[in-house]
Amino acid sequence: MVVSCPKCRIKLKIADEKLTPEGVRFKCPKCGAVLLVKKPAVRIKPLEGKVIVAHEDPAIVEKISSVLTKNGFTVITSNDGIDAMKKAIKELPFLALLDVALPKIYGFELCKRLKERPETKDIKIILICSIYDKTRYRREPNSLYGADGYIEEHHIEDILMEKIQALQGIQEKREEVTEGPKEPVPEKSQPFPEKPQPFAEMPPKIETRAPLAEPHAAIPSRPEIKPAVKPTVKPETKKAIKTEADDAVEKAKRLARTIIADIYLYSSTKMEEAIKKNSFYAEFASDIKEGTKLYNGRVSQEVKNKGDFFHEAIENFIENKKKTLKI
Repeated sequence: MVVSCPKCRIKLKIADEKLTPEGVRFKCPKCGAVLLVKKPAVRIKPLEGKVIVAHEDPAIVEKISSVLTKNGFTVITSNDGIDAMKKAIKELPFLALLDVALPKIYGFELCKRLKERPETKDIKIILICSIYDKTRYRREPNSLYGADGYIEEHHIEDILMEKIQALQGIQEKREEVTEGPKEPVPEKSQPFPEKPQPFAEMPPKIETRAPLAEPHAAIPSRPEIKPAVKPTVKPETKKAIKTEADDAVEKAKRLARTIIADIYLYSSTKMEEAIKKNSFYAEFASDIKEGTKLYNGRVSQEVKNKGDFFHEAIENFIENKKKTLKI
């Protein structure tokens, strides 16, 4: 193994048998710097048949999971970018299906990170484009950030398996192995007519408990007290209303992220240049206007009163991009 000294940049050749996973310290013969050199980790190949589905919308997750399980895949689900990242590193699936508008880490950013890591670089990735207007784009995204493919939500049931099979290569034999020869079902092997007989001894014991029915007869006098103890179910109703309100806010935030991710996926280079020049709002004025119109049309006034989630999504995206671009 050849390593480079971080101080003097001299290259040192170290015998592999001397290295361990924990690391061995060596002294640079030129500058005297102490180096900790570790044995390279053995790369583990992603597991065939295992797929991670990362999407915030439970309905989309259910739709994709249904398609995959019917075709013999084991499905691991996630609803945000950070959780998907952790599960991908831990599970090492064959494939990751990532929604571009994932919360916490956008799907295309997560794709980039997974492809840069040595232990996850071999995971196949398909980006799920959550476009808000099916007729708006008639071309492929200009950048997939290292993803092996992309699919739009409305095409999941039509072509998802076709795309997966293309990534698998020639693996049609899998269906033959799965189906295999069926074992003959034995004709009426030893019947079990005599097993129910031991239960014939139970009736005497049941009869001994019959008198217990009388003490319960006194309980019917309490129905009138119950309404006084539990007069209403208002707390549960309040919880339900709160949950619905929270759900509406989350949907609004997701729509905002979807619009921004959609614009970026199809105009990433232009968008990054605009962010560098601090001219995003000017150069993408028409996209923002169109997105605002769509957002206002789909989000209730009650939710809009709680915050400008669309503008918030834009600002968060710009700030995250500035960090990525090191501006």
